[in-house]
Amino acid sequence: MALKLRPVEWVVGGYAMIVIPVAIARSAEWPDLRWVALAHLLILVLIGLLTRAGPGRLGELLRDGAPLVLLLALYGALDALNGHGARPTHDSTIQAVERALFGGQPSRDWWRASPSGLWSTVFHAAYCAYYVVVPLPLVLTTWKRDLEARRRATFAILTAFLACYLWFVFYPVAGPYYEFARPDGDFVANPAARLVYGVLGQASSYGAAFPSSHVAGTWAAVASVSIASWRWPLALIACALTVGVVYCQMHYAVDAIAGLLVAAGAVVAARAFAGAEAG
Repeated sequence: MALKLRPVEWVVGGYAMIVIPVAIARSAEWPDLRWVALAHLLILVLIGLLTRAGPGRLGELLRDGAPLVLLLALYGALDALNGHGARPTHDSTIQAVERALFGGQPSRDWWRASPSGLWSTVFHAAYCAYYVVVPLPLVLTTWKRDLEARRRATFAILTAFLACYLWFVFYPVAGPYYEFARPDGDFVANPAARLVYGVLGQASSYGAAFPSSHVAGTWAAVASVSIASWRWPLALIACALTVGVVYCQMHYAVDAIAGLLVAAGAVVAARAFAGAEAG
């Protein structure tokens, strides 16, 4: 007897079911997307396997943790879905919004007007901390054996990321990292900046700038941490990351603002739906 789908599994499965026909349609131009469609079909199979009866404690942990692990593969598929940079992007529209709101391009102009090796180090380090902050709620809730909190955290984080990913699929924006001349000189002459550029050089998906999934995922994770003594320091890191993605020219300012709105929506949805035991 199979178990019922949980809210997070509906979200992941729904995302896969949207991407599959998109990948098939675009495979006429980029044949490799057939493999992307197959991979997303296998996600549906995986969900079916994880809902089998009697999974045990380890199975429960795998079921709760599998969606977060899948994020890495889903992010990597975005580059293929956008033709590895072949699809047109909508940066001109986002830049026009930037000019209307801020009178210029903050992501390009800010660091040039006020270059600081110290703030570059701090903000690039906060950017790196994203890779620790996002999975942290799952680790802490598992340690505390708080099953409901773990599922709520997983739902919030997955919903934030996949909402951004869907936008990337249909409305790609390259971002200032690609559109403008990149920071150089003393501004990036620090270990944190070099690490960030090393990661982006190896694992960046073109067209994945708006909304900022870094901002959305980080704030969704911070809001999901139930230990108050952890939440406030993590919120400071999230604040630094939100400012830093603009100052360090990783995202447009409106990318960061949109990421905050996505995170807020994901957290609200998690509180409304993810507490339901569906399996």
